[in-house]
Amino acid sequence: MTGNTVQVTPDRVEQDFAEVLAGVVSAEQVPVDSHFFHDLGADSLVMARFCARIRKRADLPPVSMKDVYRNPTVRSLALALTPAHTPAEESVPVPVSVPVRAPASVPAPPSAADSVRAPASAEGPAAETGRAGARQGAYVVCGILQLLLFLGYSCLAALAAVEGGAWVAAASGVAGTYARSVAVAAVGLAALCAFPVAAKWILIGRFTERQFPVWSLAYVRFWCVRTLIRTSPVRLFTGSPLYSLYLRALGARIGRNVAVFSAHAPVCADLLTIGDGTVIRRNVFLTCYRAESGRIHTGRVTLGRDAHVGEQSVLETGTSMGDGARLGHASALFAGQSVPAGAYWHGSPAQPAPAPAPALPALAPTSTSTRTGTGAGTGTDLVAGGDRRRWAYPLLQLLAQVGICLPVAFLAAELVLTRVPPLNVLTGHRPGAFTSVGFYAEALAGSFVLFFGALLAGLAVTMVVPRLLNRLIEPDKVYPLYGLHYAVHRGVAALTNRMFFTTLFGDSSAIVHYLRRLGYDLCRIEQTGSNFGIEIKHDSPYLSTIGTGTMVADGLHLINADYSSTSFRLSRVTVGAHSFLGNNIAYPSGGRAGDNCLLGTKVQVPLDGPVREGVGLLGSPCFEIPRTVTRDNVLREPAGGMEPARLLAAKNRHNTLTAALYLLVRWLHFFLITLIAAGAAALHPVAGAPVIAVAGALVLACTVVHYALFERAVTRFRSLAPLSCSIYEDAFWRHERFWKLASIGYERIFDGTPYKNLVWRLLGVRLGKRVFDDGCSIVERTLTAIGDECTLNAGSVIQCHSQEDGAFKSDHTTLAARCTLGVGAFVHYGVSIGEDAQLACDSFLMKGEEVPERARWGGNPARPLPQSVGH
Repeated sequence: MTGNTVQVTPDRVEQDFAEVLAGVVSAEQVPVDSHFFHDLGADSLVMARFCARIRKRADLPPVSMKDVYRNPTVRSLALALTPAHTPAEESVPVPVSVPVRAPASVPAPPSAADSVRAPASAEGPAAETGRAGARQGAYVVCGILQLLLFLGYSCLAALAAVEGGAWVAAASGVAGTYARSVAVAAVGLAALCAFPVAAKWILIGRFTERQFPVWSLAYVRFWCVRTLIRTSPVRLFTGSPLYSLYLRALGARIGRNVAVFSAHAPVCADLLTIGDGTVIRRNVFLTCYRAESGRIHTGRVTLGRDAHVGEQSVLETGTSMGDGARLGHASALFAGQSVPAGAYWHGSPAQPAPAPAPALPALAPTSTSTRTGTGAGTGTDLVAGGDRRRWAYPLLQLLAQVGICLPVAFLAAELVLTRVPPLNVLTGHRPGAFTSVGFYAEALAGSFVLFFGALLAGLAVTMVVPRLLNRLIEPDKVYPLYGLHYAVHRGVAALTNRMFFTTLFGDSSAIVHYLRRLGYDLCRIEQTGSNFGIEIKHDSPYLSTIGTGTMVADGLHLINADYSSTSFRLSRVTVGAHSFLGNNIAYPSGGRAGDNCLLGTKVQVPLDGPVREGVGLLGSPCFEIPRTVTRDNVLREPAGGMEPARLLAAKNRHNTLTAALYLLVRWLHFFLITLIAAGAAALHPVAGAPVIAVAGALVLACTVVHYALFERAVTRFRSLAPLSCSIYEDAFWRHERFWKLASIGYERIFDGTPYKNLVWRLLGVRLGKRVFDDGCSIVERTLTAIGDECTLNAGSVIQCHSQEDGAFKSDHTTLAARCTLGVGAFVHYGVSIGEDAQLACDSFLMKGEEVPERARWGGNPARPLPQSVGH
């Protein structure tokens, strides 16, 4: 819906707005000068309903949540949106300065009529039934082929692993065993890296710009290549020149001195061009394909020389950046957008930034040559040193993996699992051992010692080793890329970002003690029992400061590191006191958010302007909203009037039991794997390598059933109920327990297959037929309903809850048939999306929004898009 084209007066619009708002807030009348949040006590959910009702009125201009926050009274809103003051088309907040054009090398995308299937009534029910039957047949055939390919690959991998292990075990002496371990590690790593490249060229050849339906034979070949690329061990070498070499082997055109830190490898690499000296930061999606309305669209992404793509950004197909162009963090280029050479853009969709781009770290040639003792420095000295490091660093990486990590891991496993009782549960079985109670007791004891011993050893390493390594790094000092300090920085980041421990300690009082011992500066702690969620990441915990009384929901990434194509530096990141941070926030050093701020979900933290204090920030680029509203203040107060100390103690007891249950579930899963491995080892002499492949498939099936059973058990096999409560009520504590057990992430193994739908149904999602899920995360499964043939892209999130300070709210979210969620899109609670609607990449659909059928929304926060944007 594009809004009213009839000329109406501000007075008439003001009167109609007031009548609609009065109906939403259940009041007889609403003063036109009353503030929506401060005077009327409304919140964002109430105002989202108001916006939805206005959009259904053809005689009124459409209203977005951004309009509401910018104009928080009826009178100011009517004046801002009346056509006499602002044309109806300009009420959609897409920057007019953003040129939306397709590069010359990219063909025009198909029209909506081509990509969206016609309604059933267009050709009659008989024709529609026939098409549905054909799609169902393709869906089933695709699933069968994917299963056969998985089993075939598993058999091949099992055969190689068994033969390699037998060859190593036959060696005599420690030196011989080590030498053979190194040889097997080298061959195995090379094979696992080369296999996806060979499969890509054999099955696909060169990717071209095209479309094809999901579940087709073309899709099966695409899925096979995509899965192999996503699971390749080359992901271990992101941020290394080895990664650029790998992308070149896949067909990408990569220039010199390119640094790619994102683990989201481009699947259609032939369509990716990256110029010399370009830097792509972590968690950037530039896969050169997207799924839309049941079809895969492949397209080009072109980056010029010395371009820079910020953290947590998305580059859609058909986008480009000129030489020296910059894209800020938490930003997105919609299909067809192009950043001019030398320009700095940010936001979703991206638009020119009002301030200059932050400076990137750079090494002065004189300082480099001085340290190397060559006297007066030259640019040639710097280039030569950089080239040496660029080749030495990946060689040392390979030697470390092949000569140390993999052989030592193999030798330790062989020693522990075969020669140290009671841990040697995989060898020495007597005939009929699996019918003996003693065998299961031995396996239980062995798995217990292994699991909890590894946990304690890992915790000790995480606390000690990075702290020693960090002594070599000075804050705010520029170091050359791929040197010793770079290796130390990457090692510290890898060792301290352990998802297992943040999941174990998160959403409880224990997380602050874990983070403080890890190196965080948490100032004076005001314990709430929910200071941090289960996912928090950083580049350096020793340069991360969280102010007193601040709470973090989940998905916070503190960006301590700045990179150029030649150098890097680490700086302190400081989050203000008494603030609240929502979900999926990338927080860079130099962020201009001070004390007592509310940072909304997926907000782009500002890097320019004054330090914001006492306000809320929402969107990308961000704008100010109220720090808090009356309704949330009421929710923060727990029912019953108990003292805060007693409530916190009760929450701590509940959270301790939750952590113990989490460890129990993980240990029992490890015990199941131990039993399956022991059975495979016993049958291998008789059945050979295929039994190892079958054991792998059995482990996968048991993993799904095991975690699904416990996840549903903590909710008593019932659906979650919508909540509006304090974090100190037991209903919220039970929800936290559900989160911890639902955070394993095993369902991602089934991305892009019909089996992902079976897993979602098992977990309680109300799911329609033939849904294509390429990597969506659904947090509250039983509060989510998804219609037939929806398309869910990689990195998309459906989250049916929100927490703001001490208030927690959750509700249902519904996606009607044939909806599309773009790459990295985020859908909040209380949302309904109509049939055939589309949500663009990296968009944030706020709570309570109602997207009409066949509409196209996008942006952060999402609003209706003109047809020319992102299509």
